[in-house]
Amino acid sequence: MSDGAGSRMGVVGALSLSVTSSVAIVICNKYLISTLGFFFATTLTSWHLMVTFFTLYVAQRLRFFEPKPIDTRTVISFGLLNGISIGLLNLCLGFNSVGFYQMTKLAIIPFTIALETIFLNKKFSQSIKASLMVLLLGVGIASVTDLQLNLLGSVIAVLTIAATCVGQILTNQIQRRLKVSSTQLLYQSSPYQSAVLLVTGPFVDKLLTKRDVFAFNYTVQVVVFIALSCSIAVCVNFSTFLVIGTTSPVTYQVLGHLKTCLVLSFGYIILKDPFSIRNVAGILIAIFGMGLYSYYSVSESRKKTEAAGSLPIAAQMIEKDSAPLLGAKGSPRTENKSEESFDYMPRTAKSAFTGR
Repeated sequence: MSDGAGSRMGVVGALSLSVTSSVAIVICNKYLISTLGFFFATTLTSWHLMVTFFTLYVAQRLRFFEPKPIDTRTVISFGLLNGISIGLLNLCLGFNSVGFYQMTKLAIIPFTIALETIFLNKKFSQSIKASLMVLLLGVGIASVTDLQLNLLGSVIAVLTIAATCVGQILTNQIQRRLKVSSTQLLYQSSPYQSAVLLVTGPFVDKLLTKRDVFAFNYTVQVVVFIALSCSIAVCVNFSTFLVIGTTSPVTYQVLGHLKTCLVLSFGYIILKDPFSIRNVAGILIAIFGMGLYSYYSVSESRKKTEAAGSLPIAAQMIEKDSAPLLGAKGSPRTENKSEESFDYMPRTAKSAFTGR
């Protein structure tokens, strides 16, 4: 199998794992909420990340992958940012209507495009932008209902969008610029993400639910489903970093909206949730938009590959070496460095109950 074919198969595998695990964890967590009454989303997410870290720790001890050190400032800043992003997502849902929360998630794509255009000089074609507009229109029609606004909820929504966009852009940039795999980055950052949520989770959940996670009645059934949720979360967290690292933050968001449509469809078909013609039309429009985005992305990627292949080898080497590390200071990075650095630019894992 050629390198190109292997790379495409890897991307397809990452996307498939992300969709499958995300839909599975939504189903599991919905059962925890609706049937078992476990409403503590932020605390549960901290357990997800803690289990993910210990799973990866065992995996690296068994030599399934080699840990690669990243400088402490970078990994702590990145981990804290992603932990804060998760907490903000849950607060956003708690202080806003479901419709406004869905609009907040839809806003992540255009804000990500804006940030990548401004700070990374990334170009998006008119075809890509048009396909994303179709996608967002479809998801909006299918999922957005009411749009009740309040000042505190709006401020939290803006902070949520900013933290999520920056976290996902940094996930992509750190993996690409420092040559670390999704597994290595997740292993390094998950303890800090988990620590933020372990400390703040019970307070956030009590603020949102008026209930104490420590006073909850943990029956055998509840513990089993929490364990199942944590097990699925390992795949969700791993596939999130893998997808963002092998594709882009925008593609990951597109995939997230596909998950939304799949979850809605599952509810309509299997759980007999109420639906309307508007919901069905929105899902169909969103799927059409995803198809357009995939087509244009593949076409443009193929053109770039062909154009790069036609350049002289010397020109390709110069172009590759001329791309500096984002915000780099001092001398270029050398191969025998035991610890990689990434200067953090002041500019995530998602809600446990949305699979994002």
